[in-house]
This record gives sequence, structure tokens and C-alpha cells, in this order.
Amino acid sequence: MENVFDAKDAQSYIDRIHKLVEDTHGLWGKMTVDQMLAHCCVTYEMVYEPEKHKKPGTIAKFILKTFVKPKVVGEKAYPRDSPTAPQFLVTGRKNFEEEKTRLIGFIQKTQQLGAEAFDGKESFSFGKLSAQEWNNMFAKHLNHHLSQFGV
Repeated sequence: MENVFDAKDAQSYIDRIHKLVEDTHGLWGKMTVDQMLAHCCVTYEMVYEPEKHKKPGTIAKFILKTFVKPKVVGEKAYPRDSPTAPQFLVTGRKNFEEEKTRLIGFIQKTQQLGAEAFDGKESFSFGKLSAQEWNNMFAKHLNHHLSQFGV
């Protein structure tokens, strides 16, 4: 798996994003390319702009940590047409260039902060994660959706 904290790997994601155009169609799923970019930004918003999202309650967080966390932070890739958590649903069209710029900025910021900044950092939904778990979550999600759109 790629390392989002490595400059070369982060640039590889950015290069893939630059291959997208406004009318790139997904190979599966229902999202448009602009919605996919906005959807990918949600993971980073929960780190850098948490005020935009409602934190899960105690029961929801227990369920997320117990049942969802292993799938999200583990090494195994997401299958096609995996269900989308409600807070990650993007409805309506988004500005393609704005979402592309935002996602690239989030990738760059994460890489520049480095693994040390994320090791033991509290996740919005899963509690404290190791740097490797953060990497798996970011990398798997990016790979899944960039592959969905053929880049």
C-alpha cells in the first residue's frame, strides 16, 4: 500500500487526480467525478475542518469502532459498490475545479505534517489511530475512488 506521508506517493495521488476531467465517468457506482472529489475530501475535513461534521454519539461511536473500523483502517481494499456512510454522501453537483484543488491541498497538508502528527491522533469516528491506520484509511479511500474513475 502507498504511504500518504511519503512525498513521492503523495505526488502519485496528485498526478492521478490531475488526469481527471469534468466529464470523466465512473466505471462503477453512481457518483459524478465532482461528487467523488468532494466525497474524498470528507475524510480530510473530519481531520482539518471538524466543525463541518456532527460527531457520532456514544452508541454510534461504539458501533463504528467495533464493526466499521477494522474494514476502514485495515489493509484489505474496499470492494466495488461498497456502502457509503451517510456523512460521506454527496448530493447535488459540485464545482469540479474547487473540489480538485481542495483534495490536492488536503493530500499535500497530510504529507507535509507527516506520520508523526497522526500517530495516536484521535479519529472523528474510531478513537485513537496509529499512523499506519491513518495511512491505510487515507490510501485505501483514495485508491478506491481514483480507480473507480479509471486513474
